[in-house]
Amino acid sequence: MNEVCGGVKIRRQIPFNSWYLVLIFELPYVNQMPNKRKVSLKHIAEKAGVSTALVSYVLNGKEKESRVGIEISLKIKQIAKELNYSPNYMAKSLRSGRSHTIGLIIADIANPFFANIARVVEDEAKKAGYTVIIGSSDENAEKFKDLINVFLDRQVDGLIVVSTEKSYQQIKLLHQRKHPFVLLDRYFPELNTDYVSIDSFEASSSATKHLLDNGYRQIGFIGYKSKLFHMIERKRGVTDALLQAGIKPAKHWCQSISFDKVETDMTTAIEAMVLSANPVIAILFGTYRLAIQGLKTIRTMGIKIPDQVAIVSYGQAESFELYECPITYLEQPLLDLGKKSVELLIDKIKNPAHIPEQILMSTRLVIGESSKPSIPVQNFK
Repeated sequence: MNEVCGGVKIRRQIPFNSWYLVLIFELPYVNQMPNKRKVSLKHIAEKAGVSTALVSYVLNGKEKESRVGIEISLKIKQIAKELNYSPNYMAKSLRSGRSHTIGLIIADIANPFFANIARVVEDEAKKAGYTVIIGSSDENAEKFKDLINVFLDRQVDGLIVVSTEKSYQQIKLLHQRKHPFVLLDRYFPELNTDYVSIDSFEASSSATKHLLDNGYRQIGFIGYKSKLFHMIERKRGVTDALLQAGIKPAKHWCQSISFDKVETDMTTAIEAMVLSANPVIAILFGTYRLAIQGLKTIRTMGIKIPDQVAIVSYGQAESFELYECPITYLEQPLLDLGKKSVELLIDKIKNPAHIPEQILMSTRLVIGESSKPSIPVQNFK
């Protein structure tokens, strides 16, 4: 299905009777009105009074290595602009054996973290001459698998992938086929692949130490029911920091939420944490989505932040700062994560001898009112 919006053709691809967000941004075709011929390199060469080869060098960014003068280079570019020249990408792809497209699979397009990082990836890829096709798996392993197949069928030059639960075999298969890809945000330490992520263990540890320094000792963690390494590390960072402080966390201090039952599971989790004997007085949420639902539940239960429970969360969003009690959060380096993932992928595409790189970046704790020093008053019942 194709639609035209603002001069940009948007193609929605619907495989296996399910909707997937697969957006293909293409430059609008030019000179396709009746009685108008498509502008070619030959047309530009004739008007500039130079050879077609010289025009090709300039428009492909090779004027320096071909020793084309600055004046003639600018003249060719100006003429191309005046004639509204559009490159023939299909012909270029056939000649080079590359499509100059990158597939980006994110976990949840509705999550501001992934939406913003997708924009960074698209901008950086465009600078390098690549178009980005974006798909959202919605944290669903089957959708993830189908998106991989769709992108490979479209012969993308490489993939930037945010893994989902139960996606290990699919990633392992990509690795065995030696198809260029980079794992973003979530990775599998046992696979020697390129990945760019944050140090989740260190991030959780620093957030927990911040709460400990502010007088909170019963600190809980809410994450997803997941075997993904980053989620395991986020939980481990909390428990390790508590143990280092001489505090043995109670079993009910750490709660796990199902991806598809966030609302109901959240209520059960928070009730278990704050209504049990030895309740928590501070909570670290493992993701932005969990924090938003958790804050709704806390408000419904009439719990005051931070007087009764202090809050820290992963992920950044304007809503955290606009909340009636600004939320303390772990800011992730979106720009650097997106830039580095594109940089690694393009190097991998162009360089068969590329050696895999594993990069972990640091987060920054942005302190709000939700974790200010205080001694919470427990009065939930």
